Amino acid sequence: MRIYFLGTGTSQGIPVIGSKDPVCLSSDMRDKRLRTSIWISWRGLSILIDCGPDFRQQMLVSNCQRIDVILYTHEHADHTAGLDDIRPFCFQMGRMPVYALQRVMDSLKRRFDYVFATENRYPGAPAVQPYIIDSNSDLVIGGQKIVPIEILHGDLSILGYRFDDFVYITDAKYIPDSEWEKLRNIKILVINALRINPHPTHHNLEEALAFIAKVNPEKAYITHIGYELGFHEKIQQDLPKNVYLAHDNLQLEMTEFP
Repeated sequence: MRIYFLGTGTSQGIPVIGSKDPVCLSSDMRDKRLRTSIWISWRGLSILIDCGPDFRQQMLVSNCQRIDVILYTHEHADHTAGLDDIRPFCFQMGRMPVYALQRVMDSLKRRFDYVFATENRYPGAPAVQPYIIDSNSDLVIGGQKIVPIEILHGDLSILGYRFDDFVYITDAKYIPDSEWEKLRNIKILVINALRINPHPTHHNLEEALAFIAKVNPEKAYITHIGYELGFHEKIQQDLPKNVYLAHDNLQLEMTEFP
């Protein structure tokens, strides 16, 4: 399994337009963050989680040549606004399979109605094949099991995903008691931490570290980071030894899962 962090920033990215904050002016490339998304190569599948406004740039930088399926965590624009840019992949493979909660799929259909159209389609428009996720049922894609995990983004129910012993969660504030069982015995956890101060719908750093301690993975990587968290280098120095700040274009290899 190869895990590629396409973007690790919050909804405005870093640097924020017009900001003079020192983190936004940093020359450290690890402090420059596109909107959060991840690309997983796993057992012959090329999986994208979320397709935000930086999707085109992320595909070019990562040299991604194929996407087999898109899994959505939720409907917010920083996770969905790049859907039109999947066109090159659709030209190669036809309709792109997209998986989402019913509410999220309904939102995508309203915002990208031409993408979902089955008649009188605009020439050159991307095309998708929608699949609705039930958070209580495992997905089977390409013969592989993927476990959806219900997460609360404030009051909004969204999804994380488990692939074997790897779990990806972003935009979390809470997790229902019923979902903790899905996090047992994992090797790598990705979890969000927006900033130092509390936030109503996202983990801050303290909450993310408490979450990591409870799950107890071998390693954890923090994503969906805002400039208010601070400089990458300084924050990393103060983290527990098995916890790392993710950064754009970071690649991980899990050799147990080809």
